[in-house]
Amino acid sequence: MAEAFLPVAGVRLAAAAAGIRYEGRDDLALIELAPGSRVAAVFTRNAFRAAPVEVAARHLRAGAPRWLLVNAGNANAGTGRAGVEAAEACCRALAAHVGAEPERVLPFSTGVIGEPLPVERIEAALPRLLEGLRPDGWEAAARAIMTTDTVPKLASRRVALSGGEAVVTGMAKGAGMIRPDMATMLAFVATDAGVEAAVLDAMLRRAVARSFNRITVDGDTSTNDACVLMATGQGPEAARARDREALEGAVAEVCEALARAIVRDGEGATRLVTVEVAGGRSEAECLQVAWTVAESPLVKTALHAADPNWGRILAAVGRAGLEGLDVDRVRILVGDVVVAEGGARAPGYEEAAAARAMDRPEVRLRIELGRGTAAARVWTCDLSCEYVRINAEYRT
Repeated sequence: MAEAFLPVAGVRLAAAAAGIRYEGRDDLALIELAPGSRVAAVFTRNAFRAAPVEVAARHLRAGAPRWLLVNAGNANAGTGRAGVEAAEACCRALAAHVGAEPERVLPFSTGVIGEPLPVERIEAALPRLLEGLRPDGWEAAARAIMTTDTVPKLASRRVALSGGEAVVTGMAKGAGMIRPDMATMLAFVATDAGVEAAVLDAMLRRAVARSFNRITVDGDTSTNDACVLMATGQGPEAARARDREALEGAVAEVCEALARAIVRDGEGATRLVTVEVAGGRSEAECLQVAWTVAESPLVKTALHAADPNWGRILAAVGRAGLEGLDVDRVRILVGDVVVAEGGARAPGYEEAAAARAMDRPEVRLRIELGRGTAAARVWTCDLSCEYVRINAEYRT
């Protein structure tokens, strides 16, 4: 089920069925922002980044966007110059309907790579999209941008500012090809607070670094990843330092909730897994260990079976590449159960207790390196036969 959401003043959304790839469901979403809204975004660093990413980044630099057009079922990636022209054509078509410059439209796509974008189908659905715009259209839009997702992903927070209460609401899609490198799949977060453009951009980048850039389902970075933060200014101003700090906290909470929802809904996943690494010399080396454990197929398959095969975790830590790691100082825990320390199985270790700690919808793995004070965490999921089936049949 989607988390309850709060409408954001100055934001209207709509969804429509364009028949891009799916039958019998919405696959096109539109977000409309009030005049004067400020927008910040981060995009994938994949060298083969999709045509809509190229166009959206260029339009964002050109001025203040008012509309975000998102389609599912076709990534418009690996499509060369024709793909760029297709994305631009969609922007022109929407701009013609609303009487604006095409640069005011940001395009986003998700789905199968390498297929031409059916522009005419998207153009035909635009009147229905515009007619359907409404402040409470968040869930419909979140469903429209789904691909292999099984549930829409929404999150909201209220935050008290000096001038009154502000709202932060976001939606995201993603379940596979998840190992973001700046953002994630597609995520759209909005607030009614008034925020300066530079502050909004910095706020987004810090939030992304601690949320969407800390998740993995399969270690694959998408060609289409994008995360957008929008501030309509229809609510209280975040002019004071304490207001900006409070608002950033709410944005970070929404981003983390959405990021965790993506991993929880990972293709074929049955467990959300938090990998904590503490006692490192730096956050970077803690992340180095955390990613190695979180993306180990052997660790992930053991998690699926609720098999506390701690040797797999131990081996992943050992191959993470930390120079001078003293294995005698390393402790490994599943939940609160110490499974390994001193380079061997922990004294008093009981496999049944570790199995119980692992046989849960949410599992915590903790690695203590014993060589410093830094810490970091990432979120991953188990790896199942269902993941293989979904991706083997993705285009069929």
